[in-house]
Amino acid sequence: MKIAYFSMEIGLSEHIPTYSGGLGILAGDHVKSAADLNVPLVAVTLLYKRGYFIQSINPMGFQEENYPYFDPRAFMEPLPMKVSIQLEGRKVDIGVWKHNQVGMKGRVPVYYLDTDLPTNAPDDRLITQFLYGGDQHTRICQEAVLGIGGYLVLKRLERDITTYHMNEGHAVFLTLALLKDLDGNEEKVREKCVFTTHTPVPAGHDKFSYEMSQHVLGAYLPRNIRSLAGNDILNTTILALNLSRASNGVSQLHGEISRQMFPGYNIGHITNGVHHLTWTGPEFQALFDQYIPNWRQQPQALSGAHAIPDQEIKAAKLAAKRRLISYVNSVTAVGFTDELLTICFARRAAAYKRATLMFSDIEYLSNLCFDRVQIIFAGKAHPQDDPGKQLIREIVNISRQYESKIRLVFVPNYNIWLAALMVQGTDVWLNTPRRPREASGTSGMKVCFNGGINMSVLDGWWREACRNRLNGWAIGDDEDQSDEAAANDLYVDLDDLVTTYYANPKQWLSIMKGSIADIGSTYNTHRMVMEYMHKYYQ
Repeated sequence: MKIAYFSMEIGLSEHIPTYSGGLGILAGDHVKSAADLNVPLVAVTLLYKRGYFIQSINPMGFQEENYPYFDPRAFMEPLPMKVSIQLEGRKVDIGVWKHNQVGMKGRVPVYYLDTDLPTNAPDDRLITQFLYGGDQHTRICQEAVLGIGGYLVLKRLERDITTYHMNEGHAVFLTLALLKDLDGNEEKVREKCVFTTHTPVPAGHDKFSYEMSQHVLGAYLPRNIRSLAGNDILNTTILALNLSRASNGVSQLHGEISRQMFPGYNIGHITNGVHHLTWTGPEFQALFDQYIPNWRQQPQALSGAHAIPDQEIKAAKLAAKRRLISYVNSVTAVGFTDELLTICFARRAAAYKRATLMFSDIEYLSNLCFDRVQIIFAGKAHPQDDPGKQLIREIVNISRQYESKIRLVFVPNYNIWLAALMVQGTDVWLNTPRRPREASGTSGMKVCFNGGINMSVLDGWWREACRNRLNGWAIGDDEDQSDEAAANDLYVDLDDLVTTYYANPKQWLSIMKGSIADIGSTYNTHRMVMEYMHKYYQ
């Protein structure tokens, strides 16, 4: 058995800018756990030499993007080979770079595909330059390089691939390459493919007109493509569903939503996790090594976290919090302190995530938080997402306008390194999406390995994991709830949370332990990868 894992983005390190957010980080954590568990898996993605952008905030509060050149030679090796595919009737060469992700028991090769070759036309050299930086034409070319090019690369480099795992519809064109190799035998293609969808929002599923698809992909398209991908437009998700032996969403709720969106398809679910060794800070690593010595190999052992002495938990959290506050003060000069309850909100700046919900009643918030709470925001908006950029500007402006009333700061350039610092140091991780638009969400899982507590709308994974006021706080439970009603629920919960933190520290420590024991032991990629193994890979 050998699995080929295809993903448009894979986030292994902040030094390799081939990820933008949750999808890429999830893929990176999947690869890391596969290496730890010695799962026979290889991964394929694209090499973005201008990566995803570095974010800065200008004096007006607007996000600005910078795309520095990424030299991959320090992190991976170029392989002495290339493959070629046909795009728009011309040959496009694809080079290959290899990075070995080393785990506790094995290693997973990650192959990065690169069209920035001197043998290619100037426009074709740019195909793999930017992650999510182009138009529809660039996107379909990138997906052809990933799916078709990646399939040809693996034919040369890896033997006996038994399962191709498409992480989102971006990789679906590998099924077209398989169809050509298998003489159009759709059943044989299905036998080889599994598919994971990550979005409950219709706009999140890639669609291309058949005119563009025919122009770009040409002979790769089978004659019956409309019966496989949709009559009116090529829908990558429908194509993946039709040519996979198994499909899944990434949480229980997302599985339900996906079956509603695509009736007639047997879509299951495997709830996401995170790589516990990546996201657990040094303070809690030392603590777990002492009290739960087998947690590294078996994160489910963290269910015994209630046995760790309260003072040890408290001391580890304070040390991690000091690291976070020290960095925030150094880059923003905001003057935060480790003595106050610290709340973090950090994720992609998108409208449905409602980053500004907590500011619905500024006066109430300022009275509740004055000299008791400090709030740290971070996150990038897609370069073409103007509403997302306006959200960031609004947060920055609120932090300036109400500086004397609310301790609030926006920290620029959210990446893997900053995410780790925040999830390790924060007391509370806030999440306020419009349900059910968050397929799973994984950032909140990361705080649990560091004694952090979630306060979230019951969407995605949190709907499964939350035991209200025992391992975190639930904000409302009404799918049709207005933003105003959601804000009111948020304030009620926030009042209770702040009171508990200061008035009942023993209960707070119990909730911290519940977060580690309930969530850390279950919502990790070791469990997730083994579920894929038993349910879909074998």
